[in-house]
Amino acid sequence: MRLAVATWNINSVRLRIRQVARLLSRHAPDLLCLQETKCPDERFPRAEFEQLGYPHIALHGQKGWHGVAVVSKHPFADVARHRFCDYNDARHVAVTLERAAGLAKALTLHNFYVPAGGDEPDPETNVKFAHKLAFLDELASYPATRAAKAGSHALLVGDLNVAPLEHDVWSHRQLLDVVSHTPIECEKLRHAQRAGGWRDVMRAFVPEPAKLYTWWSYRAPDWKKADKGRRLDHIWASPALAGAATKMTIARETRSWQQPSDHVPVIATFEI
Repeated sequence: MRLAVATWNINSVRLRIRQVARLLSRHAPDLLCLQETKCPDERFPRAEFEQLGYPHIALHGQKGWHGVAVVSKHPFADVARHRFCDYNDARHVAVTLERAAGLAKALTLHNFYVPAGGDEPDPETNVKFAHKLAFLDELASYPATRAAKAGSHALLVGDLNVAPLEHDVWSHRQLLDVVSHTPIECEKLRHAQRAGGWRDVMRAFVPEPAKLYTWWSYRAPDWKKADKGRRLDHIWASPALAGAATKMTIARETRSWQQPSDHVPVIATFEI
């Protein structure tokens, strides 16, 4: 079965529902995972997604901040939400697809929004950075991570807010002390990846030393010309799905749309 999965930090789903509709019309993934939806579940634009052909919706939202969602053409066998670090800050939702979705074996898709971590890369003085590091530690020991290594069919996607490799940023040297590319963050994310045996789908298609970005700051007056990007958004596959990815697209064009998110969507297609 062909299954296309997209991930996008939308930075307010209600504000950018037209951009989402445009993406779905153009690329038509089977599932779209959104981060930073920034709305409580009861105010999520459910009717708009149903009209677009995505009637199956899993939400974990809150008022004004954070929030994740999965919208799908296919029904869910199960929906789960996990609270990391004992915070109720709406940063994870998982959906399981089974036979009703056309799959012979169950597949669980985890959608994450890892804390950004603030500006100061010191956990002693910056509680946001300390939270981020604790979140990454917990991700490494999360049951789904162990299940992935044990053979489950699983995907882990989202805004992980870390650019872990040298060529995931525009300047490795200049960003070593900048939150999202500090050595401690990069190592903790890589540790979580190794703990589950997760395969980096994006880098399978675009190996280093090629530059690979999914985020460009709003501060740049001409983001395209400056091209000072970072790869903060990721798609990982469990070892059982290591060879299943057949295509990967970074929808960079969305960054030039009117009132864009600072992140762009990533879409991966799997034959499962």
